Amino acid sequence: MGNHRADRRGHGRAPSETPDVAAATAGKRRAAKHTASRGPLFRGLPSAPILLGVAALAVSAGGAVTAASPDLASNDHRLSQASALSGASDVSTVSLLDARKSTVSRDSRRDALADAANAELVDEAENQAEQRNAALAKFAQQAEVQAKKIALNAWVLPVEGYHLTATFGEYSGLWSHFHTGLDFAAPSGTPIHAVANGVVTSVGYDGSYGNKTVITLEDGTELWFCHQTSYAVSTGQVVRAGELIGYVGSTGNVTGPHLHLEVRPGGGDPVDPYQALVVHGLNP
Repeated sequence: MGNHRADRRGHGRAPSETPDVAAATAGKRRAAKHTASRGPLFRGLPSAPILLGVAALAVSAGGAVTAASPDLASNDHRLSQASALSGASDVSTVSLLDARKSTVSRDSRRDALADAANAELVDEAENQAEQRNAALAKFAQQAEVQAKKIALNAWVLPVEGYHLTATFGEYSGLWSHFHTGLDFAAPSGTPIHAVANGVVTSVGYDGSYGNKTVITLEDGTELWFCHQTSYAVSTGQVVRAGELIGYVGSTGNVTGPHLHLEVRPGGGDPVDPYQALVVHGLNP
């Protein structure tokens, strides 16, 4: 029993060890453990020869890419080695100057096309304006001529394609007394025109005169248009010399279609229409 206990004590600590020696031994163990922990940190880093090899491979790879893809070294895409100071790669993009020149060129062509189109529109508008002005000038001239005629109150013949069959003052069994007008024989339906400017003061049937239209002139003279087949004006209407007022007919006391024209100054007794027409520059 005594020996067994002694052996267990011997396994626990050597008899020759003192407390100081044990403390020193423990200190050595802790120091050795701390020194060993530094080893894996340095073993994880590659050695200097390895780093130099990696750098050489990188430079070779860059040269291979440039040789395999010459387009990368074109004017618009150029590769350069990384800067040794900044580590940044100087990879250029499309030249801003070339892009600006291209944009300016496109804008210039667009502006030139727009200017050409505008010039064509201006020329067309000017041509149309010239044509319109010419037409207006011609119309103005015609209106001026007509205005002068109106101002002069020029007389015109009442019908065209006629021949005279009875004159003023003639006697015939057809009338109870002498003939009071001038007869213009023409086919039925021939247009009748106002002899002078005036106002229509009467339109209607009047016995032996048949269908009659009376136009009163500014000075009060009345012009009678008789034996019409139909009318083209109405009472109160203002007419100008040469304007259509009716059509030749054979209504009333007649032997054939004709226009009986009378001229009555101041609305009184009739005068010779032939002489009145001659006075106003006409030759019936």
